[in-house]
Amino acid sequence: MPAFTTRHLSTVAAALALALSVPASGAAAAPDAAADLREVMFVGNNWEGTADVIRSTGDFARIGRISVIPDREERMAEINADPIRWIYFQAIRNSVGEGHDQFVDDMYSTPDGGSVVVSRPSFADVVSVDLTTGEIGWRFPVSGYRADHMAVSPDGTRVAVSASTSNTVHVLDIRTGAELGSFGTGDKPHENIFTADGKYLWNMSIGEVNTALDAPWLDWTKGDRRITVVDARTYERVRVIDMRERLDAIGLGDYSDAVRPAVFSPDESKLYFQVSFFNGFFEYDVATDRITRTKTLPKNPATGEDRTTWVNDSRHHGLSMSPDGAKVCVAGTMDDYATVVDRTTLQEGPLVPAAKPYWATVSGDGRHCVVSESGADQVTAIDFATGEKSVSVPVGDHPQRVRLGRVAADWTGPATD
Repeated sequence: MPAFTTRHLSTVAAALALALSVPASGAAAAPDAAADLREVMFVGNNWEGTADVIRSTGDFARIGRISVIPDREERMAEINADPIRWIYFQAIRNSVGEGHDQFVDDMYSTPDGGSVVVSRPSFADVVSVDLTTGEIGWRFPVSGYRADHMAVSPDGTRVAVSASTSNTVHVLDIRTGAELGSFGTGDKPHENIFTADGKYLWNMSIGEVNTALDAPWLDWTKGDRRITVVDARTYERVRVIDMRERLDAIGLGDYSDAVRPAVFSPDESKLYFQVSFFNGFFEYDVATDRITRTKTLPKNPATGEDRTTWVNDSRHHGLSMSPDGAKVCVAGTMDDYATVVDRTTLQEGPLVPAAKPYWATVSGDGRHCVVSESGADQVTAIDFATGEKSVSVPVGDHPQRVRLGRVAADWTGPATD
């Protein structure tokens, strides 16, 4: 990996040069997981409060479903008894939730395949749900009033969760729920990414996405949006990246600097990321600290240009990369398609119709990009090699995050189902 330029602090340069990437699959379990486990995909059905478990390759058929809100009555009783929590609960429902409660944002399985750990925005917590009994093993209330995106360490032992309203990331022991550390971020922390060696953790804060102040000249009202990089052992900050400066440097002062989904290249040198309101993505060179390429993707003529109608300031929301680094898969959320882009030429492939695709990940064998179609309640697999759709599989209400994980080889659902 190239050395950092003299513009960077030498200590930061040395730290970040060690490793700046995330595994392409985002798998939760450790590489040496027991042989009696099977790899699967967890699909979080946000509005329904369930997670579907599907095959990670082949036909991607569903093998089971779990409830991630078995304690719903207890949580609602707590919320109804606390006026402030009730106000935030209603605010989540009527803003980011589009009139629905948000019960599952993100999820990862534990290394032993016995539980799935879930962030629940409306309940402002993270819980571990036993995959055999369907019961909650532990619960961690986040600071503030909303839980958001998570990330799991490469060894599967730590999970980081964004606490949206407190500008905090909590890092938890995935087995016990004990807090191992935390750190401050910009406004509204969102995406989290561990580096490949587990030594560093990147957080992207997206600022305020629920106001109607969406015109470019009002971008300053969106808050403090930045990438915060911390040492994942001490949780001390090692670097802050403000994409506003990098966008201005290439003449894109009207573009948002709110970094949304992002993915590192396999060689640990490039970060590809989406920003609010933009139909496309950027390539950022980590060593030289600059945006090196911009990819603008086609607009859907049926998509209106009124930014206030785009969900949570998204236009495109969801990125993944083929394991060999040759292809980038893009969820064109408000444009109702997904497409595979050649990383060398930045030429997009076929625009595969998809109803409000909200996320993109990589299949277990690395051959497919799997996108969640939140507008059609299904997930769709797209062949990285051809860019064509392979199969769509029905899931629950409003699928969002899709994550690789593991369950027992003979698992078909909790015994309580």
